[in-house]
Amino acid sequence: MIRRRLPIGIQTFREIRERDCYYVDKTAYIQRLLDEGKHYFLSRPRRFGKSLFLDTCKELFEGNESLFRGLAIHADWNWSARHPVVRLSFAAGSFTEPGQVEASLMEQLAAAERRATITPEYSTAAGRLAYLLEALHEQAGQPVAVLIDEYDKPILDALDTPEVARANRDFLRGAYAVIKDCDAHIRFSFITGVSKFSKVSLFSGLNNLTDITLDPSFSAICGYTEADLDTVFAPELEGLDREQVRDWYNGYGWRGEETVYNPFDILLLFRNREFGAWWFETGTPAFLVETLFQRRVSTVALEEMVGSEALLSTFDVDNIVTEALLFQTGYLTIQDEQRRGGRISYRLGYPNREVRQSLNESLLSHLVRNPSRQEANSNHLYDLLEANDFSGLKAQFHAFYASIPYQWYTNNDISDYEGFYASVFYSYFAALGLDITVEDSASHGRLDMAVRFNGQVYLFEFKVLEMAGKGAAMAQLKARGYAEKYRGRGEPVHLVGVEFSRDTRNIVGFEVEQG
Repeated sequence: MIRRRLPIGIQTFREIRERDCYYVDKTAYIQRLLDEGKHYFLSRPRRFGKSLFLDTCKELFEGNESLFRGLAIHADWNWSARHPVVRLSFAAGSFTEPGQVEASLMEQLAAAERRATITPEYSTAAGRLAYLLEALHEQAGQPVAVLIDEYDKPILDALDTPEVARANRDFLRGAYAVIKDCDAHIRFSFITGVSKFSKVSLFSGLNNLTDITLDPSFSAICGYTEADLDTVFAPELEGLDREQVRDWYNGYGWRGEETVYNPFDILLLFRNREFGAWWFETGTPAFLVETLFQRRVSTVALEEMVGSEALLSTFDVDNIVTEALLFQTGYLTIQDEQRRGGRISYRLGYPNREVRQSLNESLLSHLVRNPSRQEANSNHLYDLLEANDFSGLKAQFHAFYASIPYQWYTNNDISDYEGFYASVFYSYFAALGLDITVEDSASHGRLDMAVRFNGQVYLFEFKVLEMAGKGAAMAQLKARGYAEKYRGRGEPVHLVGVEFSRDTRNIVGFEVEQG
């Protein structure tokens, strides 16, 4: 098997092809898009290959045939027709100050006009863009391909200053409306970004836009499939545990028959030859973690969130729904769906070990505010669990809760004490990368948390003493027979009933029995 260059950080199709890098052929999707429609929108998390896909489209419409030899679209494309391309990107720069987004668009339009030797006749961004599309069409005799990358970054950058975010949104709404107004001059348009802002707020003037974000037939338009790893990247898999690769990085789903891998993770894995949170470490937004805490979102609840298609599309400056935020940014993904009459609901969950482990580490650091202590706590927890030292576990978790600053409680109105305390337990185990199941269904109820580790099973039930009474956690574990589901596997089962007190803000009961 021939090993090729790993295209790490390369977002230009020409460079990948000319330098003989690994390339996963996505050109069949372009052909399907052209066969089925004209104006498209796609939302995907960062570093999923959106920019590379747009650059592939650019080279295709410009007719650079040599780059496409051997690819799916080569035989069916009319290489004699060369289309002008207008490619706009808001990936670079910051848009936290008023006027920055307009300045960026004006600079990009000026560069496009200069390349095509077109003299602008309008002073507004919308007017210049409309004139540019018309002039390019007339100049080339072929309609234009319009490609817009990171369309939403000017809004996301300014979320901390809502008035700027709204101004950026309103400016972009006018610019994007030009695409509909200039339909006669456009052959194809494709808009990509991380977030899926509601059409009413951003695309009200572009109502002919086809959103393929949750279209099952385009679920793998970005990302690598299992087949891609086993064929294209087969030379790189030697020496790696294939199941471990799957556990760490696979799992992103957009309603297709199969899930996909984040390309950045896979390329870094092949280069470094070790497992790490490569995607997560490139920039988890601080506002995401802060938002989860402000909204009192239990980390346990992240495993079982449910949203409709409309809910997952509800994203705007003044209305950022938690489920939509987590789904669109890639921290949760669609696990399965259920149709009820004319409605579809989606069950969301972590896509893979990397995201679950890393996000919970970030959430813990927001609570503990001491990285050294958090690392020591996690390492000690692992050692105690490995030794089945339950008295040590009780003392360790008592120390965990005691380390949470008193001000955190006084500054936050905690309505669900049981959920909060269970979240701290869950996050510490999840941050270790352990096999965890929450709200596991049994014949007589739902178990709070199951942890499988080192050939053993630990079943946890959490109660608040003031609400349930002493011994209620263990009593429920035994009365509902949660252990029966696990005994058949031949693994030792440990029942752990944990009770908290709202008054002491800590553990007051920790019972352990063999299941």
